[in-house]
Amino acid sequence: MTARQPTDWKSPEMRKRIAARYASERRFRAIGLIAIVMSAGFLAYLLISMMHAGLGGFSRTEVTVQIDFPKAPIVLDPASVRGPNADAALAAVNWQQLTDQAAEDSLGKGDSAWLAPSAWLAVRDAVKANPAVLQQSVKLDLPASAEFDLAAKSRGTDEAEHAYARLNSRGLVHSAINWSFLTASDGTDPTQVGIWGAFKGSLLTMIVTLLLSFPVGVLAALYLEEYAPRNRWTDMIEVSINNLAAVPSIIFGLLGLAVFLNVMHLPRSAALVGGMTLALMTMPVIVIAGRNAIKAVPPSIRDAALGIGASPVQVVFHHVLPLALPGIMTGTIIGMARALGETAPLLMIGMRAFIASPPGGVTDPATVLPVQIFLWSDEVSKGFIEKTSAAIIVLLVFLLSMNSIAIYLRNKFERRW
Repeated sequence: MTARQPTDWKSPEMRKRIAARYASERRFRAIGLIAIVMSAGFLAYLLISMMHAGLGGFSRTEVTVQIDFPKAPIVLDPASVRGPNADAALAAVNWQQLTDQAAEDSLGKGDSAWLAPSAWLAVRDAVKANPAVLQQSVKLDLPASAEFDLAAKSRGTDEAEHAYARLNSRGLVHSAINWSFLTASDGTDPTQVGIWGAFKGSLLTMIVTLLLSFPVGVLAALYLEEYAPRNRWTDMIEVSINNLAAVPSIIFGLLGLAVFLNVMHLPRSAALVGGMTLALMTMPVIVIAGRNAIKAVPPSIRDAALGIGASPVQVVFHHVLPLALPGIMTGTIIGMARALGETAPLLMIGMRAFIASPPGGVTDPATVLPVQIFLWSDEVSKGFIEKTSAAIIVLLVFLLSMNSIAIYLRNKFERRW
């Protein structure tokens, strides 16, 4: 048997092999860098396009209209507006006709069409806030129509852009913060719709989801990791939990429809049913994250606690669980963030109805931000395009906030062993 010859690292063949290996490593690093740059580019394009299309939804165009109340064809005593029957007195006035006539006189013939259909509400609210204007000629800033608003943002029709240029040259057009977008609910007029109803519905749904999924998920993780015997049944349960975490979300929607609505007869389109459905979807994620966090606690912690006389229950709840809680909370928040962005299961349980007012409780009809975005994206009016993008921005901020909280909790409370 011949002895093995030592490797000649300076031979031409070996130098060629080394050069090829280094070149392969450089190509791999270059491909990885290109992939990262492309991913960052696509993400930047998505964010920039979303901001460009959605930031306009947080502002609205207003038109200044001169209203001469003493000459207006209405009979309304300022004293009646200040009295206890103010709402009844205001309801007897045709504010729509008053607003259209004032716009024709102040702006020009046919220019009342450039006011929003709900502009008369601003006139009525101004009179309700200050009844003295009924004896004056005042200028009021009224919301413009969706077509005129798009023209002011350089995305309207030629007719609307000509009207905008004409009124803007007279100093009658200006932009203002669209507070109604943050305080109103769904509607048919894109100039008056808002996200508060959907935002509140999302909050109530997430509260129900958290109250149901967190304690059940944590206790299930504790039992499986600390108390459950190792046999085929626990192995089957572990496999089932892992499979449930990968089940499409619409399956949970079908389960919620079959059990919570058809069997338990809970109120349709309520935050309670939405939260219970999303809790079923979030629970496997919390169980998996909880088990991993509990498993990461060193056995020496348990041994030390038992050595000083702690009972098995005290070991788990006084020592293991507090140390595993940061990891459990991180997994919980990530699971909640996933649930917040879900649409399919909520559509299955009926949370796609037209909800014109914010829900008062978990049993009231409600919708959530993803469903509201879905409904607005299906509208015909172009005014809903920027409202859809603006709602997506709000949803992204909500999701990023939850993920930021998870990162903060992990960095602040996590212990490395």
